[in-house]
Amino acid sequence: MASIVRQSFYRFFLEFWREVVHEELVPNWHIKYLCDELQVVALRVFRNQPKAYDLLINIPPSTTKSTIVSQMFPAWVWTFMPSAKFICGSYAQQVALKDSVRTRDIVQSELYQACFPTLQLREDENMKGLFVNTQKGFRLSVGIGGAVTGYHGHFLLIDDPLNPEESYSEAELKTTNRWMETTLPSRKVDKEVTVTVLVQQRLHQSDPSGEMVVKHGGPGLKHICLPGELTDKVSPPELAEQYVDGLLDPVRMSKSVLLGMEKDLGAYGYASQVLQDPVPLGGGMFKTDLLKLEDNAPKDLRRHCRSWDKAGTEDGGAWSVGVLMAVDKEGDYWVLDVVRGQWGSTKREAIIAQTAELDGEDIDILLEIEGGSGGKESGENTVRRLAGYKVITYHPTGDKESRAYPFSSQVGSGNVHVLKRNWTRDFIEELRYFPASKYKDQVDASGAAFNRLARKKKKVGGW
Repeated sequence: MASIVRQSFYRFFLEFWREVVHEELVPNWHIKYLCDELQVVALRVFRNQPKAYDLLINIPPSTTKSTIVSQMFPAWVWTFMPSAKFICGSYAQQVALKDSVRTRDIVQSELYQACFPTLQLREDENMKGLFVNTQKGFRLSVGIGGAVTGYHGHFLLIDDPLNPEESYSEAELKTTNRWMETTLPSRKVDKEVTVTVLVQQRLHQSDPSGEMVVKHGGPGLKHICLPGELTDKVSPPELAEQYVDGLLDPVRMSKSVLLGMEKDLGAYGYASQVLQDPVPLGGGMFKTDLLKLEDNAPKDLRRHCRSWDKAGTEDGGAWSVGVLMAVDKEGDYWVLDVVRGQWGSTKREAIIAQTAELDGEDIDILLEIEGGSGGKESGENTVRRLAGYKVITYHPTGDKESRAYPFSSQVGSGNVHVLKRNWTRDFIEELRYFPASKYKDQVDASGAAFNRLARKKKKVGGW
């Protein structure tokens, strides 16, 4: 049997299932597919060949992903390459240790030792978080953000780097992505050969999967996306043919099971964790499918407001955004223009002034004044440069979601029109993902412009 399970990771998976899981295996096509894909990337490492690509796997929970990737894969690799070194991470050390212990259970099992008697774990280096075999291969387990100094891996396996309960925390996202982008890549035995495998359920537009696609997508990344229901997110697209009645796994994730998960997880949780799209169908807080896209605006728009949300770091994380909005005679709202860029303060101020000149003196300019002396001084300087225009300043109160809610209500009622321009796609995408969007500047500026126009409308008693 040793020769058979060594030649096929999937066969290894089947034979050693009982060593780590007590329930009967419920087979499904995706299990063999993932095993085969992992075997493909592993074979290049065995031969010391430059990797063809890293592997990104997005799949719902309870689909055996951790058993395949984090628990069984390292044990199978050692049957071919006992000197292989693994660095394995998860969002918490405790979770990473659970998978590590199960790998160790496989290696120390009677069945494994009967098949591969020469592969033994060293007694002096046999801990939950780090165990080493007698041929210098090891499996190191870390929580995201943990120290990995002094260790280098042939395989970097990251399984659920983000906790679903903390996925909306900007601080948590930044910490996780920073570790994935700066710490982990430096831990490779050979930068050309070492393979990174990231497996997770989608949780946020900017989660590690989203960042991996944006920064490393293309020939150097194979993206496998298997939502619980058949959607256009399935990747590679030909895998859609494997779905039965529109379901990834009709036994373990039947329609009734999925309905229960949707009820338990809510719209956002279900869209992210099951559908692998971190926004509910049709949009989250903003039902973007109800936006009315228009080629041109009517000539009788009643009021106009250009709202600015300023950022001051050139090529930094945030964007400076100016959204021009107006109201028509029916009381519908129109998004007419979006000026957006990552500018330094000098260039930003010049663009704000230039935009005001192009808009004309009849357009209200709404300017957010951030807290603190720096924000106040920056706002005063902008107002001074806009002498001759009608500038309204305000101090934002409440969180971004609360400020955006009135505008989102109008979007959801089908009362918002958006001109089809080169900025339209990015604008709608930010609304669609909000509040789980990577950037929130366009939403903030739009919400402020809408609130200004709506208050004016109410003040004059309607049109």
